[in-house]
Amino acid sequence: MYITFHGAAQNVTGSKHLIRTESGKQILLDCGMFQGSGAETEVMNSHFGFDPKDVDYLILSHAHIDHCGLIPRLVKEGYNGKIFCTPATVDLTKLLLLDSARIQEADINYLNKKRKREGKPLLKPLYTTQDAEACFDQFVAIEYGVHNKIDRDIEVLFTDAGHIIGSAAVHLTIKDQGRTARITFSGDVGRYGAEILRSPETFPQADYILLESTYGNSLHEDAAPTERELLKYIRHTCVDKGGKLIIPAFSVGRTQEVLYVLNNLENLGELPPVDVFVDSPLSERTTKIIKSYPQYYNEDVGRTLQYDKDPFDFLRLHFIEDVEESKALNSRKNPCIIISSSGMAEAGRVKHHIANNISDSRNTILMVGYCEPGSLAGRLLNNQEVVRIFGSRFEVKAEVGKIDSLSAHGDYKDLSRFLSCQNPSKVKEVFLVHGEYEVQREFKEKLHLQGFNQVEIPYRHQRFKI
Repeated sequence: MYITFHGAAQNVTGSKHLIRTESGKQILLDCGMFQGSGAETEVMNSHFGFDPKDVDYLILSHAHIDHCGLIPRLVKEGYNGKIFCTPATVDLTKLLLLDSARIQEADINYLNKKRKREGKPLLKPLYTTQDAEACFDQFVAIEYGVHNKIDRDIEVLFTDAGHIIGSAAVHLTIKDQGRTARITFSGDVGRYGAEILRSPETFPQADYILLESTYGNSLHEDAAPTERELLKYIRHTCVDKGGKLIIPAFSVGRTQEVLYVLNNLENLGELPPVDVFVDSPLSERTTKIIKSYPQYYNEDVGRTLQYDKDPFDFLRLHFIEDVEESKALNSRKNPCIIISSSGMAEAGRVKHHIANNISDSRNTILMVGYCEPGSLAGRLLNNQEVVRIFGSRFEVKAEVGKIDSLSAHGDYKDLSRFLSCQNPSKVKEVFLVHGEYEVQREFKEKLHLQGFNQVEIPYRHQRFKI
């Protein structure tokens, strides 16, 4: 049996891991889009490193675009099998894939207007809305905790990973040529004691573990409490300077966490009287889906629901759908908070908001999650004085900030706790994925101290015999 790492290998996007059995069956874990790799991004997203027609099964850990974003292209290039994931992931992924396609089409149209004037060849999106819709019938929902045989020799079990609504750690039991292999893929591991969701669940003993490592050398507990930090930025930017607070945030998970924190501040009577705009055509719809799965909320949210029927809504909150309303925010003079996707500021309306507000020192651009170093958000955090957006140069005069405590990824202690249900002596190999190489090197040493002796850090397209 072999496993090849075609994405999220020594970086944190493009999650794609392909298992091939001796009998020739191929199981793809995730099919994510690469983000934030500069000029290489388009090339990386255009070439899988394998033939989609040869894949038998696709198992999806969760709905974030860096894990599901290339599914329409996979299907377009010949994959005709089923796509297994949790019910919430089915609901969210369909919305996100359509949104991703629309964003690509809109961005390509915007760029092609300029390219046409300059006589340059026109660009095409990775896939269209029609391509996205074409894959929907292939989704199959599996509940948490159900041992499901997807064929005679392959069984899959999902456990709650606590990362976003519907996120799962994937546990495969594969019978192949007289032997049985138990393979766990962590997906993205959430935090214990997160703002909204339940903590990650324990899981059966595995022989091989594919483990995310985004914050494998960090501790979130070093960060200031989320409510205090966010309130500090609101007061400094909107009250003291009279500016706009721009928050790039993914439409699933991060936007709802920010809204939940703002709602708590409102309930405490501490939120300044400023308008809050969620400017993402997707966010209102994803928030409705998240509200429909309250069984996945943690006890803190459950207690809030006893006196607040909607923990994601408060005075002066506005959801923006219309393009003209979105554009009108750029000419708005009054201070406000704008929450808009995507979280790495690589696509979507937030790029326009940053472009229109980045050169005004009254404003602040606030990151609330992990940012790939090469992404626009990552470059801003790296204190670049000039950045390019949509091919134009912008001088960075706005303040740039970051709140670490809102990360949906577990830190070193969370990841160690996630593994605590395992007997290290029975784990033959741990493969570190979804992390930067230097972070993974440090995390590898920590895992050695925990008794996991065989730890690998795969590079892209590297194959291992297991």
